Amino acid sequence: MKNKIIITHIDIYRFSIPMEPFTIATGTLDHAQNVFIRVHTDAGFYGVGECSAFPMIVGETQDTCLVMAREFAKLWRGHDALDIPARMQQLHNFTAGNTTIKSAFDIALFDIAAKNADVPLYRLLGGERCEVESDITIGIAGPHMMALKALDFKATGATILKVKLGKNAVEDVERIRQIREAVGGVIKIRIDANQGWSFDDAVFALQAIGQYDIEFCEQPMRTWYDDRLPQLMQLSPVKIMADESVYNHHDARKQINSGSCHYINIKMAKSGGILEAKQIHDEAASKGIACMMGGMLESRIALSAKLHFVYASPNIQFYDMDTCMLGHLEDPCIGGVNYEGYQLSIGDEPGIGADANEAFLAHCEHFKI
Repeated sequence: MKNKIIITHIDIYRFSIPMEPFTIATGTLDHAQNVFIRVHTDAGFYGVGECSAFPMIVGETQDTCLVMAREFAKLWRGHDALDIPARMQQLHNFTAGNTTIKSAFDIALFDIAAKNADVPLYRLLGGERCEVESDITIGIAGPHMMALKALDFKATGATILKVKLGKNAVEDVERIRQIREAVGGVIKIRIDANQGWSFDDAVFALQAIGQYDIEFCEQPMRTWYDDRLPQLMQLSPVKIMADESVYNHHDARKQINSGSCHYINIKMAKSGGILEAKQIHDEAASKGIACMMGGMLESRIALSAKLHFVYASPNIQFYDMDTCMLGHLEDPCIGGVNYEGYQLSIGDEPGIGADANEAFLAHCEHFKI
C-alpha cells in the first residue's frame, strides 16, 4: 500500500442521461444533468466520481459543473490523492459553494483510497452491511393520477412512498387523501414540499394532512423562512425533515440547536461529498437527530458511493435512494449497486465497485486535464 499516490490527470465527461420527464415544485427535468470524472494516479489505477446538477435546488447546472471541474483538475494535478482533507480544502479555498461538482471529486478520492487499501469503501469507512430499502418517489401531477401511480408502485412491492407536493396547498391535501385512500394503511407515506409552501400554507397543509399517518415532511418552506421553522414545529402534527436548509455540518448544528427539525436529509450534491456528509451525520447523531440518505438524479455510480456511506453511517435511518428508478431511460453504469425490488445491495470489489460503460462514454463530450 502506497503512502502517497500522485494525481496525474483527470478525465471529465458530460454525462447526460435521458429520462422520462420528472416534476417537483420547482420545475421539470427530462435529462439527468450529470458529470462523470476519472481521477488518474501514478499507482496505475483511477478513482471515479459522479454528480447530478439540479439547478433549481443547488444552483449549479451541468455546464457550470463542467467549467469548475476543469479548474479543479488543474489544482489537483501533481498532488497526493490520499490526503483527502487537503485536496478538498484546495477546492474550498478556490471557490465557495459549487458543492455538486465538488462531490464528484470527493467520491473519486474515496474510491482511490479504498482501491489503494484493496477493500470496499464501506470497510475503509469502518462500516458493515445492513438492510437498505429505498422509498419510491411520486412526482407532482393531478391527485387521481398520483393515486394511480401509488397503486402501481404498491403492486411492484413498494412499502414506502415519497410524495412530491408544494404546488398548491389545498390540492396537496387532496393528493395525500386520495393516495392514502388508494393504498390503504400499511404503506408508509412521507412527503416533500421542496420549499413550495409559505408559512401559512405549510401550517394549513400539515395540519390537514396529519390525519393520514405521514412519516415526515421534507423542507416545507424556502430556506429564507428558516427562522419560522421552530414555530412550524410546534404547530405541525407531521415531523419536519431539513433538506435544503442543511448543506453542511454548520447548517445542521444551527437547525438542531434552534429546534427547527426532527430529521436531516444528507445529499452528496449539497454536502460536497462524503467528507462533509460524515460531519453532518456525526453532528446529528450527537444530538439524537436521525438522518436520511437522499439524492438528485445520479446514476448507479454515485448511488454506489452513497450505499457504501450508508453502510458506515448508523444514524442514517431513512433511505431515499430511488434516483435510478425515476425514469432513467439508459443505465450508463457497470458494476455497482443492485436493486432487488426496492432493496439495495453491492458486492465487495475494492473502492466503490462501479464505473461508467465505455460505450456510453464514447458519446459523451470529454475533457482531459
